[in-house]
Amino acid sequence: MKTAILTDSTAYIPKTIRQANQIHMVPLNVIFGHESYQEEVDITTEDFYDMVKENHELPKTSQPSTGLMKEKLEELARDYDAVVAIHLSSGISGTYQGMIAAGNMVEDIDFHVFDSEISCLMQGFYALEAAELASNGGTPEQIVRRLQEMKSSMQAYFMADDLSHLHRGGRLNGAQAFVGSLLQVKPVLHFVDTKIVPFEKIRTRKKALKRILTLFGEDINREGTFQASVIHANRSQEAQQIKHAIEEQYDNVEVTVSYFGPVIGTHLGEGAIGMGWYKKS
Repeated sequence: MKTAILTDSTAYIPKTIRQANQIHMVPLNVIFGHESYQEEVDITTEDFYDMVKENHELPKTSQPSTGLMKEKLEELARDYDAVVAIHLSSGISGTYQGMIAAGNMVEDIDFHVFDSEISCLMQGFYALEAAELASNGGTPEQIVRRLQEMKSSMQAYFMADDLSHLHRGGRLNGAQAFVGSLLQVKPVLHFVDTKIVPFEKIRTRKKALKRILTLFGEDINREGTFQASVIHANRSQEAQQIKHAIEEQYDNVEVTVSYFGPVIGTHLGEGAIGMGWYKKS
């Protein structure tokens, strides 16, 4: 059985890596005024943050249309026997549910959809692992089983400079205690049951980053090897510094630098930074 791996643009896997691993993608959209752009297709992350500064406001976002997802599945059905589709958390986007609807419209392929319950490169790690298994002849059931195993160790913590974007967009749950002081605190956030919720209230950016690194160190300071990523919203130099510090301190972690692209960046705002990781072996 030949299995295709499909994800969406919020996995933020660079195009060259997607192509090298035969990972297919459907894009979400960012909308500035009356202009809509397909993320990772029509607009780069660098251009997005420049446009936000020029427009002095964040755009809106939208999930891929069910029609677009149906077309993608029909295209894959011409070359593959099965599809494993891996999407951003169902608690912050309707993309996962939309893909289920699209899959029910296509009869010529064995269809499986996986809710990553997370986003960004952590979602991408699922897709990359799935692609490796598929290339080695793994069945859809074996691939999904491995993704579920990964979920048991998957962790991600992040902070936004200004929580008002998440709050206004309805992406932040459990924020009542923070609403009165959104601009005064830098709470560490994480995903719980598909939703973004505050983990801990912290006063400064420096302390919030230190807390994230402490959480990381506590989790990976044990047997095994780990895959990690430092993820940033237009703070590349800061992210690289964190990456180098991790590499100097830990020899059981492979760490990369990734980014909050246009769709996720719309809801977090420039300056957001975080870390995600999982146990590889």
